[in-house]
Amino acid sequence: MPGDAYLTVLQMARELPVEEQLQLIEDLISVARHKVHAKPAHSITELEGLGKEIWEGIDVAQYINDERNSWDR
Repeated sequence: MPGDAYLTVLQMARELPVEEQLQLIEDLISVARHKVHAKPAHSITELEGLGKEIWEGIDVAQYINDERNSWDR
């Protein structure tokens, strides 16, 4: 549900000439696009260490050997 500020701006926009309404729309789209594209990109390195507690106390070499041996069964 739009707030008071939104409704006020909408009413003001309705009172503008059509050319200015179209320019306002273009400007608002430009502002919104900039905000959407300005979000920082994520990096794969953010996942570093995720789930490391699962491997605590496990001998990785033995785990790999056990997995490889299970393929032959």
